[in-house]
Amino acid sequence: TFQRQLQQSDCQNVLMKKVFDTHMLFLQINQSAAALKHVFAALRLFVGKFPSAFFQGQADLCGSLCYEILKCCNHRSRSTQTEASALLYFFMRKNFEFNKQKSIVRSHLQLIKAVSQLIADAGIGGSRFQHSLAIINNFANGDKQMKNVNFPAEVKDLTKRIRTVLMATAQMKEHEKDPEMLVDLQYSLANSYASTPELRRTWLESMAKIHARNGDLSEAAMCYIHIAALIAEYLKRKGKINILKANCVSVNII
Repeated sequence: TFQRQLQQSDCQNVLMKKVFDTHMLFLQINQSAAALKHVFAALRLFVGKFPSAFFQGQADLCGSLCYEILKCCNHRSRSTQTEASALLYFFMRKNFEFNKQKSIVRSHLQLIKAVSQLIADAGIGGSRFQHSLAIINNFANGDKQMKNVNFPAEVKDLTKRIRTVLMATAQMKEHEKDPEMLVDLQYSLANSYASTPELRRTWLESMAKIHARNGDLSEAAMCYIHIAALIAEYLKRKGKINILKANCVSVNII
């Protein structure tokens, strides 16, 4: 009935946000496994009908959905884990199709962010969550329609990076009282996102805060210089600034 209104401004409007928030309530309030099965079906229909809401413009809706689905991937019910994993795979596949089979950059970025948030909020990373990651990989490997494109490889890379974040976070917790070891672990994680500036910036900012807290101001300054170089490099590629050199590769963090 309200499809035209929902699609206004490429689905970036107040009505869309309200409808989306209503869907999210079903995941945020405890439901039975039977009810969740229907919720996941409704979300598949919703994402399929309004992909622009998630894969174009602001990333708020995409990030919120990724967070709630990942939380369900850690659910105690195996059937709910499977349903959530299937929905997450469908979501990434829609992202790939929306981008004309080029990449899943947005869902990749928002899923990694959601994982980082959930580690603090819900303590994910155990056997149940690892089981869900394995299910997603199995979906990618068995999807015959995606056999001749790079989508399965992108899914495998994403699940691998999620596991890297989980392992690194566990190590950080072990060494939280050893600032030098903690920064080394953060630096390794930042390096693993050399091709994803937004996530790399997030980890570099975290490193800078640790350095500043420990009184290592020159090291903190180098982190911020590296962030500035990242932003300059991005703006130069987009043609927003005109400078002779904008390269963060030569910036070394002490």
